[in-house]
Amino acid sequence: MGDSGEVLDIKIADLKATAPHFHHQSVALARALTKLKHGLAAAGSPWGDDEQGEKFHKAYGPHVKQIEQSTQILAEGLAGIHEAMVDMADGHIDNEELIRGMFSRIHVDRDTKGDGK
Repeated sequence: MGDSGEVLDIKIADLKATAPHFHHQSVALARALTKLKHGLAAAGSPWGDDEQGEKFHKAYGPHVKQIEQSTQILAEGLAGIHEAMVDMADGHIDNEELIRGMFSRIHVDRDTKGDGK
């Protein structure tokens, strides 16, 4: 609840409609990462083996690994959001059914004798 007094309104249909976008973007990012890795591996060390090339590689090399790891974390994070949104939608459905069951009328056969049998 924010300062304006508004309550977050989450609709199951919105969760179900939005969740696949996170999955698709996760897959797209993972593919881009694979393409990047293959492209860099195919390029080898285009800066040369001289002193300047070695200095460049020393500065550049660790950043490549960091970018690859960060991108992998982002792809996994997007996949995790997809899974969480699906779980949340399922949880809302289960919760609604539970509440509906708690407040629905239950038909009880009443014993007219009053002896509880």
